[in-house]
Amino acid sequence: MNYDIIVIGSGPGGYVTAIRASQLGLKTAVVERESLGGVCLNWGCIPTKALIKSANVFEYLTHASDYGINVKDASVDFNAMVDRSRGVASGMSNGIQFLMKKNKIDVLKGTGVVKAGKKVAVTAEDGTTTEYTADKGVIIATGARSRELPNLPQDGEKIIGYRQAMTLKTQPKKLVVVGSGAIGVEFAYFYNAIGTEVTVIEYLPNIVPIEDEEVSKQLEKSFKKMGVNVMTNASVESVDTKGKGCVVTVKTAKGEEKIECDVVLSAVGIAANIENLGLEDLGIVVDKGRILVNDFYQTNIPGYYAIGDVIPTAALAHVASAEGIICVEKIAGHHPAPLDYGNIPGCTYCSPEVASVGMTEKAAKEAGKEIKIGKFPFSASGKASASGAKDGFVKLIFDAKYGELLGAHMIGANVTEMIAEIVAIRKLETTGEELIKTVHPHPTMSEAIMEAAAAAYGEVIHL
Repeated sequence: MNYDIIVIGSGPGGYVTAIRASQLGLKTAVVERESLGGVCLNWGCIPTKALIKSANVFEYLTHASDYGINVKDASVDFNAMVDRSRGVASGMSNGIQFLMKKNKIDVLKGTGVVKAGKKVAVTAEDGTTTEYTADKGVIIATGARSRELPNLPQDGEKIIGYRQAMTLKTQPKKLVVVGSGAIGVEFAYFYNAIGTEVTVIEYLPNIVPIEDEEVSKQLEKSFKKMGVNVMTNASVESVDTKGKGCVVTVKTAKGEEKIECDVVLSAVGIAANIENLGLEDLGIVVDKGRILVNDFYQTNIPGYYAIGDVIPTAALAHVASAEGIICVEKIAGHHPAPLDYGNIPGCTYCSPEVASVGMTEKAAKEAGKEIKIGKFPFSASGKASASGAKDGFVKLIFDAKYGELLGAHMIGANVTEMIAEIVAIRKLETTGEELIKTVHPHPTMSEAIMEAAAAAYGEVIHL
Protein backbone atom coordinates (compact mmCIF):
# COMPACT_ATOMS: atom_id res chain seq x y z
CA MET A 1 0.00 0.00 0.00
CA ASN A 2 2.99 2.33 -0.45
CA TYR A 3 3.23 5.01 -3.14
CA ASP A 4 5.58 7.87 -3.87
CA ILE A 5 2.72 10.32 -4.46
CA ILE A 6 -0.95 10.20 -3.50
CA VAL A 7 -3.22 12.85 -5.01
CA ILE A 8 -6.62 13.45 -3.36
CA GLY A 9 -9.04 14.54 -6.08
CA SER A 10 -9.04 13.84 -9.81
CA GLY A 11 -10.11 17.16 -11.34
CA PRO A 12 -7.92 19.07 -13.81
CA GLY A 13 -5.53 19.75 -10.94
CA GLY A 14 -5.44 16.23 -9.57
CA TYR A 15 -5.37 14.06 -12.68
CA VAL A 16 -2.81 16.26 -14.46
CA THR A 17 -0.63 16.19 -11.34
CA ALA A 18 -0.86 12.41 -11.19
CA ILE A 19 0.06 11.98 -14.86
CA ARG A 20 3.07 14.30 -14.57
CA ALA A 21 4.18 12.46 -11.42
CA SER A 22 3.99 9.14 -13.24
CA GLN A 23 5.96 10.57 -16.17
CA LEU A 24 8.66 11.52 -13.68
CA GLY A 25 8.92 7.92 -12.53
CA LEU A 26 6.96 8.30 -9.30
CA LYS A 27 4.58 5.53 -8.23
CA THR A 28 1.29 7.38 -8.07
CA ALA A 29 -2.29 6.92 -6.87
CA VAL A 30 -5.36 9.15 -7.12
CA VAL A 31 -8.18 9.16 -4.57
CA GLU A 32 -11.61 9.98 -6.04
CA ARG A 33 -15.03 9.62 -4.43
CA GLU A 34 -17.11 10.55 -7.48
CA SER A 35 -16.27 10.57 -11.20
CA LEU A 36 -12.78 10.93 -12.64
CA GLY A 37 -12.25 14.43 -14.00
CA GLY A 38 -13.81 16.21 -11.04
CA VAL A 39 -16.20 19.14 -11.35
CA CYS A 40 -14.54 20.56 -14.47
CA LEU A 41 -15.08 17.55 -16.70
CA ASN A 42 -18.32 16.35 -15.13
CA TRP A 43 -20.16 19.44 -13.87
CA GLY A 44 -18.27 22.51 -15.04
CA CYS A 45 -15.98 23.46 -17.91
CA ILE A 46 -16.86 20.71 -20.38
CA PRO A 47 -20.62 20.05 -20.03
CA THR A 48 -21.41 23.77 -19.87
CA LYS A 49 -19.57 24.29 -23.14
CA ALA A 50 -21.62 21.47 -24.65
CA LEU A 51 -24.82 23.26 -23.60
CA ILE A 52 -23.52 26.56 -24.95
CA LYS A 53 -22.70 24.91 -28.28
CA SER A 54 -26.31 23.70 -28.50
CA ALA A 55 -27.44 27.28 -27.88
CA ASN A 56 -25.03 28.53 -30.57
CA VAL A 57 -26.48 26.08 -33.11
CA PHE A 58 -30.05 27.09 -32.23
CA GLU A 59 -29.13 30.76 -32.64
CA TYR A 60 -27.66 30.01 -36.07
CA LEU A 61 -30.90 28.30 -37.09
CA THR A 62 -33.11 31.11 -35.82
CA HIS A 63 -30.93 33.67 -37.64
CA ALA A 64 -30.31 31.56 -40.75
CA SER A 65 -32.10 34.09 -42.96
CA ASP A 66 -29.30 36.57 -42.16
CA TYR A 67 -27.02 34.22 -44.13
CA GLY A 68 -29.40 33.65 -47.03
CA ILE A 69 -30.75 30.33 -45.71
CA ASN A 70 -34.39 29.55 -44.99
CA VAL A 71 -35.04 27.27 -42.00
CA LYS A 72 -38.56 26.62 -40.78
CA ASP A 73 -39.83 25.49 -37.40
CA ALA A 74 -36.52 25.19 -35.54
CA SER A 75 -37.30 24.30 -31.95
CA VAL A 76 -35.48 23.41 -28.73
CA ASP A 77 -35.48 19.89 -27.34
CA PHE A 78 -34.24 20.81 -23.88
CA ASN A 79 -33.87 17.27 -22.60
CA ALA A 80 -31.88 16.26 -25.69
CA MET A 81 -29.53 19.21 -25.09
CA VAL A 82 -29.01 18.08 -21.50
CA ASP A 83 -28.50 14.47 -22.62
CA ARG A 84 -25.87 15.54 -25.16
CA SER A 85 -24.07 17.56 -22.50
CA ARG A 86 -24.05 14.63 -20.08
CA GLY A 87 -22.81 12.33 -22.86
CA VAL A 88 -19.91 14.66 -23.61
CA ALA A 89 -19.01 14.78 -19.90
CA SER A 90 -19.20 10.99 -19.61
CA GLY A 91 -16.93 10.55 -22.63
CA MET A 92 -14.35 12.91 -21.16
CA SER A 93 -14.45 11.13 -17.79
CA ASN A 94 -13.89 7.80 -19.55
CA GLY A 95 -10.94 9.42 -21.31
CA ILE A 96 -9.37 10.23 -17.94
CA GLN A 97 -9.88 6.60 -16.91
CA PHE A 98 -7.92 5.55 -20.01
CA LEU A 99 -5.13 8.02 -19.14
CA MET A 100 -4.91 6.62 -15.62
CA LYS A 101 -4.40 3.09 -16.99
CA LYS A 102 -1.98 4.28 -19.68
CA ASN A 103 0.19 6.00 -17.08
CA LYS A 104 -0.06 3.12 -14.56
CA ILE A 105 -1.80 5.26 -11.95
CA ASP A 106 -3.92 3.48 -9.34
CA VAL A 107 -7.39 4.94 -8.77
CA LEU A 108 -8.47 4.52 -5.14
CA LYS A 109 -12.26 4.89 -5.04
CA GLY A 110 -13.53 6.53 -1.90
CA THR A 111 -13.16 9.53 0.39
CA GLY A 112 -9.64 10.46 1.45
CA VAL A 113 -8.50 11.83 4.81
CA VAL A 114 -4.91 12.91 5.45
CA LYS A 115 -3.12 11.28 8.39
CA ALA A 116 0.22 11.81 10.11
CA GLY A 117 3.26 10.16 8.57
CA LYS A 118 2.30 11.05 4.97
CA LYS A 119 -0.62 8.66 5.07
CA VAL A 120 -4.07 8.82 3.50
CA ALA A 121 -7.05 6.86 4.83
CA VAL A 122 -9.51 6.03 2.04
CA THR A 123 -13.04 5.04 3.00
CA ALA A 124 -14.90 3.15 0.28
CA GLU A 125 -18.65 3.22 -0.34
CA ASP A 126 -19.11 0.03 1.70
CA GLY A 127 -17.59 1.77 4.73
CA THR A 128 -14.26 -0.08 4.77
CA THR A 129 -11.20 2.08 5.33
CA THR A 130 -7.70 1.40 4.03
CA GLU A 131 -4.55 3.38 4.83
CA TYR A 132 -1.97 4.16 2.16
CA THR A 133 1.44 5.78 2.52
CA ALA A 134 2.94 8.40 0.18
CA ASP A 135 6.70 8.38 0.73
CA LYS A 136 7.35 11.64 -1.13
CA GLY A 137 4.12 13.50 -0.47
CA VAL A 138 0.35 13.83 -0.33
CA ILE A 139 -1.17 16.40 -2.69
CA ILE A 140 -4.61 17.81 -1.84
CA ALA A 141 -6.59 18.73 -4.96
CA THR A 142 -10.18 18.43 -3.75
CA GLY A 143 -11.55 21.43 -5.64
CA ALA A 144 -14.58 23.49 -4.73
CA ARG A 145 -18.37 23.64 -4.81
CA SER A 146 -21.05 26.28 -5.30
CA ARG A 147 -21.00 28.82 -2.47
CA GLU A 148 -24.25 29.36 -0.60
CA LEU A 149 -25.41 32.69 0.82
CA PRO A 150 -27.54 32.78 4.01
CA ASN A 151 -30.41 34.45 2.16
CA LEU A 152 -30.07 32.08 -0.82
CA PRO A 153 -30.14 28.56 0.65
CA GLN A 154 -30.03 26.09 -2.23
CA ASP A 155 -32.78 23.47 -2.19
CA GLY A 156 -31.79 21.93 -5.52
CA GLU A 157 -35.19 22.61 -7.06
CA LYS A 158 -36.24 26.25 -6.89
CA ILE A 159 -32.94 27.75 -5.72
CA ILE A 160 -30.17 25.88 -7.49
CA GLY A 161 -26.43 25.84 -8.07
CA TYR A 162 -24.52 25.14 -11.27
CA ARG A 163 -24.91 21.35 -11.02
CA GLN A 164 -28.71 21.49 -11.06
CA ALA A 165 -28.62 24.19 -13.78
CA MET A 166 -27.08 21.59 -16.11
CA THR A 167 -29.60 18.86 -15.43
CA LEU A 168 -33.01 20.49 -14.97
CA LYS A 169 -35.82 18.19 -16.08
CA THR A 170 -37.76 21.00 -17.76
CA GLN A 171 -36.68 24.30 -19.25
CA PRO A 172 -37.74 27.18 -17.00
CA LYS A 173 -39.87 29.91 -18.57
CA LYS A 174 -38.33 32.51 -16.29
CA LEU A 175 -34.92 32.34 -14.62
CA VAL A 176 -33.18 34.71 -12.22
CA VAL A 177 -29.38 34.45 -12.09
CA VAL A 178 -27.75 35.88 -8.98
CA GLY A 179 -24.13 36.79 -9.68
CA SER A 180 -22.54 37.71 -12.99
CA GLY A 181 -19.16 36.03 -12.93
CA ALA A 182 -18.27 33.44 -15.55
CA ILE A 183 -20.76 30.85 -14.28
CA GLY A 184 -23.61 33.35 -14.04
CA VAL A 185 -23.27 34.93 -17.48
CA GLU A 186 -22.62 31.62 -19.24
CA PHE A 187 -25.87 30.15 -17.92
CA ALA A 188 -27.66 33.45 -18.55
CA TYR A 189 -26.59 33.30 -22.20
CA PHE A 190 -27.51 29.63 -22.60
CA TYR A 191 -31.00 29.90 -21.17
CA ASN A 192 -31.79 33.20 -22.88
CA ALA A 193 -30.64 31.82 -26.24
CA ILE A 194 -33.05 28.88 -26.03
CA GLY A 195 -36.03 31.04 -25.08
CA THR A 196 -36.04 31.42 -21.29
CA GLU A 197 -36.73 34.89 -19.92
CA VAL A 198 -33.55 35.70 -17.95
CA THR A 199 -32.75 38.33 -15.34
CA VAL A 200 -29.16 38.76 -14.10
CA ILE A 201 -28.69 40.42 -10.71
CA GLU A 202 -25.23 41.77 -9.83
CA TYR A 203 -24.33 43.42 -6.52
CA LEU A 204 -21.43 45.42 -8.02
CA PRO A 205 -21.70 48.27 -10.59
CA ASN A 206 -20.70 46.08 -13.56
CA ILE A 207 -21.36 42.53 -14.73
CA VAL A 208 -18.28 40.28 -15.07
CA PRO A 209 -16.82 42.64 -12.45
CA ILE A 210 -13.21 41.39 -12.58
CA GLU A 211 -12.95 42.33 -16.26
CA ASP A 212 -11.90 45.67 -17.74
CA GLU A 213 -14.78 48.13 -17.36
CA GLU A 214 -15.17 48.65 -21.12
CA VAL A 215 -15.58 44.89 -21.61
CA SER A 216 -18.19 44.77 -18.85
CA LYS A 217 -20.15 47.62 -20.43
CA GLN A 218 -20.01 45.96 -23.86
CA LEU A 219 -21.26 42.63 -22.51
CA GLU A 220 -24.11 44.35 -20.69
CA LYS A 221 -25.03 46.14 -23.93
CA SER A 222 -24.90 42.87 -25.91
CA PHE A 223 -26.95 41.04 -23.28
CA LYS A 224 -29.63 43.72 -23.25
CA LYS A 225 -29.79 43.59 -27.06
CA MET A 226 -30.47 39.84 -26.75
CA GLY A 227 -33.28 40.48 -24.27
CA VAL A 228 -31.50 39.65 -21.01
CA ASN A 229 -32.64 41.87 -18.14
CA VAL A 230 -29.46 43.09 -16.40
CA MET A 231 -29.65 44.65 -12.93
CA THR A 232 -26.43 46.05 -11.45
CA ASN A 233 -25.91 47.71 -8.06
CA ALA A 234 -28.61 45.34 -6.91
CA SER A 235 -28.84 42.79 -4.10
CA VAL A 236 -31.17 39.88 -3.45
CA GLU A 237 -32.78 40.40 -0.06
CA SER A 238 -34.90 37.24 -0.01
CA VAL A 239 -36.52 34.55 -2.13
CA ASP A 240 -40.04 33.34 -1.36
CA THR A 241 -40.42 29.74 -2.55
CA LYS A 242 -43.77 28.96 -0.90
CA GLY A 243 -45.78 29.22 -4.10
CA LYS A 244 -45.50 27.35 -7.37
CA GLY A 245 -42.47 29.41 -8.40
CA CYS A 246 -40.21 31.97 -6.72
CA VAL A 247 -40.66 35.60 -5.79
CA VAL A 248 -37.28 37.36 -5.59
CA THR A 249 -37.05 40.59 -3.60
CA VAL A 250 -34.30 42.77 -5.04
CA LYS A 251 -32.93 45.93 -3.44
CA THR A 252 -31.87 48.65 -5.91
CA ALA A 253 -31.08 52.35 -5.75
CA LYS A 254 -34.73 53.00 -6.62
CA GLY A 255 -36.04 50.81 -3.82
CA GLU A 256 -37.24 47.23 -3.59
CA GLU A 257 -38.48 45.31 -6.60
CA LYS A 258 -40.12 41.89 -6.76
CA ILE A 259 -39.38 39.50 -9.64
CA GLU A 260 -41.34 36.34 -10.28
CA CYS A 261 -39.58 33.34 -11.80
CA ASP A 262 -39.59 29.55 -11.93
CA VAL A 263 -36.02 29.01 -10.76
CA VAL A 264 -33.24 31.05 -9.11
CA LEU A 265 -29.66 30.16 -10.02
CA SER A 266 -27.19 31.12 -7.31
CA ALA A 267 -23.88 31.88 -9.02
CA VAL A 268 -22.14 33.85 -6.28
CA GLY A 269 -18.80 32.08 -6.28
CA ILE A 270 -17.36 28.88 -4.87
CA ALA A 271 -16.30 27.40 -1.54
CA ALA A 272 -13.23 25.17 -1.23
CA ASN A 273 -13.73 21.51 -0.32
CA ILE A 274 -11.47 21.40 2.74
CA GLU A 275 -13.86 20.07 5.36
CA ASN A 276 -13.40 16.58 6.85
CA LEU A 277 -9.97 16.14 5.24
CA GLY A 278 -8.06 15.84 8.51
CA LEU A 279 -6.33 19.20 8.12
CA GLU A 280 -7.01 20.28 11.72
CA ASP A 281 -5.61 17.06 13.17
CA LEU A 282 -2.33 17.55 11.29
CA GLY A 283 -2.17 21.28 12.00
CA ILE A 284 -2.21 22.32 8.32
CA VAL A 285 -2.77 26.08 8.26
CA VAL A 286 -5.97 27.37 6.65
CA ASP A 287 -6.92 31.04 6.21
CA LYS A 288 -10.27 32.36 4.97
CA GLY A 289 -11.32 28.93 3.77
CA ARG A 290 -8.15 28.20 1.78
CA ILE A 291 -5.03 26.15 2.52
CA LEU A 292 -1.86 28.24 2.74
CA VAL A 293 1.14 27.05 0.69
CA ASN A 294 4.54 28.30 -0.49
CA ASP A 295 5.61 28.96 -4.10
CA PHE A 296 5.88 25.21 -4.72
CA TYR A 297 2.57 24.31 -3.00
CA GLN A 298 3.97 22.83 0.20
CA THR A 299 1.84 23.43 3.27
CA ASN A 300 3.33 24.29 6.65
CA ILE A 301 3.58 20.54 7.34
CA PRO A 302 6.42 18.87 5.35
CA GLY A 303 5.21 16.17 2.96
CA TYR A 304 1.74 17.69 2.47
CA TYR A 305 0.89 19.86 -0.54
CA ALA A 306 -2.19 21.56 -1.94
CA ILE A 307 -3.13 22.89 -5.40
CA GLY A 308 -6.11 24.30 -7.28
CA ASP A 309 -9.30 25.71 -5.83
CA VAL A 310 -8.34 24.80 -2.23
CA ILE A 311 -5.52 27.41 -2.15
CA PRO A 312 -5.87 31.22 -2.47
CA THR A 313 -5.11 31.48 -6.19
CA ALA A 314 -7.42 31.91 -9.20
CA ALA A 315 -9.99 29.10 -9.27
CA LEU A 316 -9.37 28.09 -12.89
CA ALA A 317 -8.80 24.62 -14.34
CA HIS A 318 -5.66 25.62 -16.22
CA VAL A 319 -4.21 27.21 -13.08
CA ALA A 320 -4.77 24.00 -11.09
CA SER A 321 -3.07 21.94 -13.82
CA ALA A 322 -0.06 24.27 -13.95
CA GLU A 323 0.25 24.30 -10.16
CA GLY A 324 0.17 20.50 -10.01
CA ILE A 325 2.89 20.12 -12.62
CA ILE A 326 5.17 22.58 -10.81
CA CYS A 327 4.45 20.86 -7.49
CA VAL A 328 5.47 17.34 -8.57
CA GLU A 329 8.43 18.54 -10.62
CA LYS A 330 9.77 20.20 -7.46
CA ILE A 331 9.11 17.03 -5.43
CA ALA A 332 10.97 15.00 -8.09
CA GLY A 333 14.06 17.19 -7.70
CA HIS A 334 13.62 19.35 -10.78
CA HIS A 335 13.96 23.14 -10.67
CA PRO A 336 10.68 24.59 -12.01
CA ALA A 337 10.11 28.33 -11.89
CA PRO A 338 7.23 29.51 -9.70
CA LEU A 339 4.01 30.15 -11.61
CA ASP A 340 3.57 33.71 -12.91
CA TYR A 341 0.09 34.53 -11.66
CA GLY A 342 0.20 37.87 -13.47
CA ASN A 343 0.06 36.07 -16.82
CA ILE A 344 -2.93 33.78 -16.34
CA PRO A 345 -5.65 34.06 -18.99
CA GLY A 346 -9.31 34.12 -18.03
CA CYS A 347 -12.08 33.06 -20.41
CA THR A 348 -15.86 33.37 -20.25
CA TYR A 349 -17.86 31.43 -22.85
CA CYS A 350 -21.08 33.38 -23.11
CA SER A 351 -21.83 35.11 -26.41
CA PRO A 352 -20.05 37.34 -27.14
CA GLU A 353 -17.11 35.57 -25.48
CA VAL A 354 -14.81 37.35 -23.04
CA ALA A 355 -11.07 36.74 -22.65
CA SER A 356 -8.39 38.67 -20.79
CA VAL A 357 -4.93 38.53 -19.29
CA GLY A 358 -2.84 40.96 -17.28
CA MET A 359 -3.74 44.41 -15.99
CA THR A 360 -6.99 46.23 -16.62
CA GLU A 361 -6.77 49.91 -17.57
CA LYS A 362 -7.85 50.86 -14.06
CA ALA A 363 -5.23 48.60 -12.41
CA ALA A 364 -2.45 49.94 -14.65
CA LYS A 365 -3.31 53.53 -13.77
CA GLU A 366 -3.57 52.71 -10.06
CA ALA A 367 -0.09 51.13 -10.30
CA GLY A 368 1.22 54.48 -11.56
CA LYS A 369 1.98 53.22 -15.05
CA GLU A 370 2.22 55.60 -17.99
CA ILE A 371 0.25 53.73 -20.62
CA LYS A 372 -0.68 53.58 -24.26
CA ILE A 373 -4.06 52.03 -25.10
CA GLY A 374 -5.01 50.55 -28.45
CA LYS A 375 -8.53 49.43 -29.22
CA PHE A 376 -9.83 47.82 -32.40
CA PRO A 377 -13.55 47.06 -32.84
CA PHE A 378 -14.71 43.91 -34.61
CA SER A 379 -17.13 46.10 -36.57
CA ALA A 380 -14.02 47.10 -38.59
CA SER A 381 -12.90 43.48 -39.08
CA GLY A 382 -13.54 41.86 -42.45
CA LYS A 383 -13.73 38.36 -40.97
CA ALA A 384 -16.12 39.48 -38.24
CA SER A 385 -18.37 41.17 -40.80
CA ALA A 386 -18.35 38.09 -43.05
CA SER A 387 -19.17 35.91 -40.04
CA GLY A 388 -21.96 38.13 -38.80
CA ALA A 389 -20.19 38.62 -35.48
CA LYS A 390 -19.37 42.32 -35.28
CA ASP A 391 -20.01 42.87 -31.56
CA GLY A 392 -16.96 43.53 -29.42
CA PHE A 393 -13.35 44.63 -29.64
CA VAL A 394 -9.73 43.96 -28.70
CA LYS A 395 -8.16 46.35 -26.19
CA LEU A 396 -4.42 46.31 -25.49
CA ILE A 397 -2.63 48.22 -22.73
CA PHE A 398 1.09 48.97 -23.16
CA ASP A 399 3.70 50.53 -20.92
CA ALA A 400 4.41 53.79 -22.73
CA LYS A 401 8.12 53.83 -21.81
CA TYR A 402 9.18 50.24 -22.50
CA GLY A 403 6.48 48.93 -24.83
CA GLU A 404 5.62 46.05 -22.47
CA LEU A 405 2.15 44.60 -23.04
CA LEU A 406 0.60 45.07 -19.60
CA GLY A 407 -2.82 43.64 -20.37
CA ALA A 408 -5.23 42.51 -23.05
CA HIS A 409 -9.02 42.52 -22.91
CA MET A 410 -11.22 41.04 -25.61
CA ILE A 411 -14.92 40.58 -26.15
CA GLY A 412 -16.30 38.99 -29.31
CA ALA A 413 -16.70 35.76 -31.22
CA ASN A 414 -13.91 33.21 -30.62
CA VAL A 415 -11.77 35.52 -28.46
CA THR A 416 -11.22 32.63 -26.02
CA GLU A 417 -9.20 31.01 -28.81
CA MET A 418 -7.24 34.23 -29.43
CA ILE A 419 -6.05 35.04 -25.91
CA ALA A 420 -3.25 32.42 -25.93
CA GLU A 421 -1.34 34.57 -28.43
CA ILE A 422 -1.27 37.37 -25.87
CA VAL A 423 -0.16 35.03 -23.07
CA ALA A 424 2.76 33.85 -25.23
CA ILE A 425 3.63 37.42 -26.23
CA ARG A 426 3.77 38.47 -22.59
CA LYS A 427 5.78 35.38 -21.64
CA LEU A 428 8.33 36.23 -24.34
CA GLU A 429 8.35 39.94 -23.35
CA THR A 430 7.43 41.07 -26.85
CA THR A 431 6.98 44.83 -27.26
CA GLY A 432 4.13 46.68 -28.88
CA GLU A 433 6.23 47.66 -31.88
CA GLU A 434 7.28 44.04 -32.41
CA LEU A 435 3.64 42.98 -32.27
CA ILE A 436 2.71 45.53 -34.93
CA LYS A 437 5.35 44.04 -37.23
CA THR A 438 4.16 40.47 -36.59
CA VAL A 439 2.23 39.61 -39.78
CA HIS A 440 -1.22 38.22 -39.01
CA PRO A 441 -3.21 36.21 -41.58
CA HIS A 442 -6.08 37.89 -43.41
CA PRO A 443 -8.99 37.63 -43.03
CA THR A 444 -9.02 36.48 -39.40
CA MET A 445 -10.44 37.70 -36.12
CA SER A 446 -6.87 37.64 -34.76
CA GLU A 447 -5.90 40.55 -37.03
CA ALA A 448 -7.67 42.72 -34.47
CA ILE A 449 -4.75 42.07 -32.08
CA MET A 450 -2.23 43.51 -34.54
CA GLU A 451 -4.58 46.39 -35.36
CA ALA A 452 -5.15 47.21 -31.69
CA ALA A 453 -1.38 47.33 -31.16
CA ALA A 454 -1.08 49.63 -34.17
CA ALA A 455 -3.87 51.83 -32.78
CA ALA A 456 -1.89 52.29 -29.55
CA TYR A 457 1.04 53.66 -31.56
CA GLY A 458 -0.96 55.74 -34.03
CA GLU A 459 -0.35 53.34 -36.91
CA VAL A 460 -3.73 51.61 -37.29
CA ILE A 461 -4.69 50.93 -40.91
CA HIS A 462 -8.30 49.80 -40.95
CA LEU A 463 -9.86 52.23 -38.50
